[in-house]
Amino acid sequence: MTATTEEYAARIEKLRGELATRNLDAALLDECEALDYFAGYYTSSAYYRACVVPVAAEPFYVLRALDIPPLRERSWIADVIGHADWEPAVEVVAREVRAHGLERARIGIDLESHGLPVRTFERLKAALPEVQFVDLAGLPWHLRRRKSATEIAKLREAASICDRATKLLIDTAEPGMTEIELARIATDAMARMGADPGGLPGVVTAGRGWDMLHGHHHDAPMRPGDILHIELLPRVDGYSARMMRDLVMGPVPPALRHASETMIALQDRQFAAFRPGAKASDLDRIVRQGMIDAGLRETYHNITGYTLGAYPDFLARWSDFTWVLHPEADWIVEEGMAFHIYTSARGLGMSESVVVRSDGIERLTRLERRLFSTTERT
Repeated sequence: MTATTEEYAARIEKLRGELATRNLDAALLDECEALDYFAGYYTSSAYYRACVVPVAAEPFYVLRALDIPPLRERSWIADVIGHADWEPAVEVVAREVRAHGLERARIGIDLESHGLPVRTFERLKAALPEVQFVDLAGLPWHLRRRKSATEIAKLREAASICDRATKLLIDTAEPGMTEIELARIATDAMARMGADPGGLPGVVTAGRGWDMLHGHHHDAPMRPGDILHIELLPRVDGYSARMMRDLVMGPVPPALRHASETMIALQDRQFAAFRPGAKASDLDRIVRQGMIDAGLRETYHNITGYTLGAYPDFLARWSDFTWVLHPEADWIVEEGMAFHIYTSARGLGMSESVVVRSDGIERLTRLERRLFSTTERT
């Protein structure tokens, strides 16, 4: 389990407090991330499954019977209802809502959930005609804003794996190797270092322009002068840290070195301003406008940071964009928030995973902040 029973209890109480404020009787959770965070277990949405959290009663979890044993290993929830694979899952959930006295309740449901396709929601409403469903508008994500000590420990462990696996690629890569080959090396290394099995290894691709950040793993050999862009995504109990570093295949051209040093200096200014009470748009402006003023970017269409957290094996999204840094972001930084902060230009990317402390940020990823080269390895 990623948290203690006490921590899950605290999460549930925060959720119940929000439900009571909104005059709701219960919340129905069906997204992988929400199920994991509040119930301690999720599984594929091939069959509809849900955890219902009443304000004034114990939660109950409905899923296919086959998945009850793995749920029992990880979840603290006692009231678990299984169904045969040929039973209509939505109907079983509706039946249990009625059986638990919620057939006329006001139930919060997250309409942003990837576990709730339109047809499933329509079937759920038809099966529970007297229930008033109320949109939670992303509440399960908002309640994950500040990370606990347990969560930060998982992020720190993932960051350590990210540091070591990235350094391994930097020390291993040579002209003639392919990105696919290097991605396989990274995948194997992260597993040996203790990362969760499965999921995406991350981005191991040729650095070109500013928008290569989600590039594919190509099978063409790297050539002298190419830039290898690395952003690995190790997870520990689902919690993912990430970091961007670049390796030049050969000597670093002076213009590229200057670009890298400028990026790092701007980001260091951003880090120095990153503390509780800071406004997100002000932090974003330091890097965004700085990169444009330095001539490294003509335009800047992407964000400069986003929240970190846990990501499921069944990957619907590999980043948490609940809290992001951009020009219109008017939210305020709080202690305990965790972020991936990044920038990119001219085939280069530089980023860190950080957590906000009372007096600033703690870097979770610790690998040296510089542009690496195959001719300058130590």
